[in-house]
Amino acid sequence: MSAASKPKVTVILANLGTPDAATVPAVRQFLKQFLSDSRVIEIPKLLWQIILRCFVLPFRPKRVAHAYATVWREDSPMREILLAQTEGLKKELIVAYPQFDLTVVPAMTYGQPGITTLLQKLAQTPQHHILLLPLFPQYSATSTAPLYDAFAKWIPQQRNLPGLTIIKEYYRHPLFIQALVQSILDFQSQYGKPEKLLMSFHGIPQPYADKGDPYADQCRETAYLVAQAMGLKQDQWTISFQSRFGKQEWVKPYTDQLLKQWAEQGIKSVQILSPAFSADCLETLEELAIQNAELFLNAGGESYQYIPALNDSNAHLKLLRQLLQAHLNALEITLAH
Repeated sequence: MSAASKPKVTVILANLGTPDAATVPAVRQFLKQFLSDSRVIEIPKLLWQIILRCFVLPFRPKRVAHAYATVWREDSPMREILLAQTEGLKKELIVAYPQFDLTVVPAMTYGQPGITTLLQKLAQTPQHHILLLPLFPQYSATSTAPLYDAFAKWIPQQRNLPGLTIIKEYYRHPLFIQALVQSILDFQSQYGKPEKLLMSFHGIPQPYADKGDPYADQCRETAYLVAQAMGLKQDQWTISFQSRFGKQEWVKPYTDQLLKQWAEQGIKSVQILSPAFSADCLETLEELAIQNAELFLNAGGESYQYIPALNDSNAHLKLLRQLLQAHLNALEITLAH
């Protein structure tokens, strides 16, 4: 079968986003786009724009840019890892599905490579099917849903629409739990076991959860399944939520407050990981690995270690590949002549 006659299938790996550089102007531009999304901030739009432009954007970018500078490499860690994940999957999938004209591409909801720009580019070449994998294990209206929104804005502009598959979540997939467990065990085989294992997830405002966002409950199930698979006792682990923004109540317990309490109670050693992140980024490399380490040690703790995200590890790529292959196999059946 010639390449021209093969069904055109595009797989999109999508993460949240990152600034183009660790500079104040780049961070300001990124925050403006990110925080202007009504999925992220559910304050009446006019009121929030006043707050954003008068009180947030004039001041917050300087602090955030400084934080990014502490973890920035040649590029943003999140973007570097997303590109590595894309390349790792591309090699395997293109070989596994020679019957498709298959492309695997990266995208981000905010920043570059942007999902909106990518969809516009894809529209220039007739697509038979688009398969979107948001790299958020737990679904939230604040993270996964904006990708749905991008497609919702794109679809009315298209005449010959492709098939579309969106993988909503994978928070309890056996290979996801297995990959997390293996990453913890590998880390502990090198550094030993702590008194406490803390699974810290990015938080969302409590009112969002009250309105039906399933994210916090899915985080709790992920953490429980990991602890169960490791055979941990109730007093050996717990779950918490990090990265609060603003003054409203967020889902609890809060990571920073819990770490301080533990140190004050005499807990000396902690290992922490964040199973909500498919790639290390500012919230893990700076907030968890640096800020919270200082907080715990200054409060009396003695050993604090951050366990890296799954990133482009073999176990993680195996999980992502299986998620995609389940849908590619189904597509293969529907296209069979």
